[in-house]
Amino acid sequence: MLDQQDAPGELRHRLRGTVALLRMIIRKSSESRSDLDSYMGLLEDRLDAIARVQSIADEQGAIELQKLLADELLHYRPLEGVRVRLAGPELALQPRMGQVFALAVHELTVNAIEHGALGSDTGRVDIKWRVSAAGTESKLIFVWNENDTATVGKPSRQGFGTEVLTRTLVYELRATTNLEFEPGGLRCTIEFPLP
Repeated sequence: MLDQQDAPGELRHRLRGTVALLRMIIRKSSESRSDLDSYMGLLEDRLDAIARVQSIADEQGAIELQKLLADELLHYRPLEGVRVRLAGPELALQPRMGQVFALAVHELTVNAIEHGALGSDTGRVDIKWRVSAAGTESKLIFVWNENDTATVGKPSRQGFGTEVLTRTLVYELRATTNLEFEPGGLRCTIEFPLP
């Protein structure tokens, strides 16, 4: 629970972080679409992802990873256990970390629906995560693995989703992201230090 004296400062800090994330989403979404309708659709979809993650945060703003994944995937209706499998330990992400990671999960989900495993009748997504401890630092290792999809190659252009995965996560979370475009589908591995 927040100390009463620290509460206003912590809330201001969280609000500034959220506003900065929203500005980035608005600016980058405008670069990827040429007409107003598609821009507005993308923008609303991404803002909804941030609103969903805000709604599952606890009093301190921490976000449970499994809940974040389940809420995002259920929003698009794939059935956990049938088309999507989640496996990993209970883990709560700090507010800013959770928001940024939620945006990455959103982009992976939308890509899987539009171009990957969740766009076919037989496709599946296996999502696994674990915490690795080395010395004094713990690290989240997250793997998104698509199976039985028609996707066979690297996309011809890098859009907003790829930028979130390869640049925003690096800047915001000190993450490393590895995207592998395998014959069966996308495999994305994200690793970043946990406080």
